[in-house]
Amino acid sequence: MNKPTRAGKLTATTLVLTASMALTACGGSDDASSDAEPKQTRSSRAAAVDNPLVATYDGGLYVLDGATLKLAKTVELPGFNRVNPAGDEDHVVVSTDSGFRVFDAVRQTFTDAEFKGAKPGHVVRHAGRTVLFTDGTGEVNVFDPAGLGGGAKPQTRTYTSAEPHHGVAIELADGELVTTLGTEEKRTGALVLDKNDKEIARAENCPGVHGEAAAGGEVVGFGCEDGVLLYKDGKFTKVDAPDEYARTGNQAGSDASPILLGDYKTDPEAELERPTRIALIDTRTAKMKLVDLGTSYSFRSLARGPHGEALVLGTNGVLHVVDPETGKVEKKIDAVGDWTEPLDWQQPRPTLFVRDHTAYVSEPGKRRLHAFDLESGEKLTSVTLPKSTNELSGTVAGH
Repeated sequence: MNKPTRAGKLTATTLVLTASMALTACGGSDDASSDAEPKQTRSSRAAAVDNPLVATYDGGLYVLDGATLKLAKTVELPGFNRVNPAGDEDHVVVSTDSGFRVFDAVRQTFTDAEFKGAKPGHVVRHAGRTVLFTDGTGEVNVFDPAGLGGGAKPQTRTYTSAEPHHGVAIELADGELVTTLGTEEKRTGALVLDKNDKEIARAENCPGVHGEAAAGGEVVGFGCEDGVLLYKDGKFTKVDAPDEYARTGNQAGSDASPILLGDYKTDPEAELERPTRIALIDTRTAKMKLVDLGTSYSFRSLARGPHGEALVLGTNGVLHVVDPETGKVEKKIDAVGDWTEPLDWQQPRPTLFVRDHTAYVSEPGKRRLHAFDLESGEKLTSVTLPKSTNELSGTVAGH
């Protein structure tokens, strides 16, 4: 996810993993995880947790209370595992090497809902639907997260890409499915299917297409190696970057803003580029603005605030609150100490997760996790965990 690639080259080299531990990464790398049966280290009758957070560590999951950050349960799950919101108040989606598994974070237990397939990739939530893209098969699964309540696999819309690739898909409010085009060797753009799975639009001018985000007005952006591809009002539009090579592989959107936040990398030869500029893509004008923060950041540094603020966690330890309209840094929150992004994207680094008005920031070097109020910039609470955490996510606010 954090490694820029040459056009047509989709796989980065991990530093410590064996080939038998493959799970697709957001940047076109391979991650590793395990489908071993999880072992819960406390009673399975644990009390329900309000607005839980789920953090991964090397070998398992931590479930924490979203208000106090108190550790509610440790769930052992061998291997490298990834975690994303499932789209409701109770569940998260955990990616293992056997596929996507649904975890009831409120009750701290895995459900029977599982979407098997090699190299589970992106998890996208939009318009009350959750979309899973399985890179090893090219399969797209769409479901209403309200259907997860019974613990069984929900009713699912399924589409299979022409060829497996590291892709992503999103379903719009009217039932249109926008999904990427590509092969294992080359990714080129995106297509649109109507609610009956008939193709109605296609664009193949987005080399290295990666990641997605939705802005206000339901405009969807996909990152390219020379700009951003927008899908708006039934048509594709290309936003050209000011540099010949400019990879915007990770984006963050908000219903409260017509502007997308993206990373911005310009060195196709770099083993690991540490950019200091971010991209702000105005979906109204199809223009891109670059903002230099004066500090680098990683693929786990981008998020949006409750009012559409662009949020970036820098390697200087500062959480930057940026006005997406002007590009001005309106607030700086001292979140963690200085840090350096590791070469291996699977290794822990400070990670930002935002829910409602609270920003959660991990500090793996100190085994710490912090919560900040975005309005005041005040630190609400912190906790020290038994082991360093890696990924950080949670349920949708509501409990």
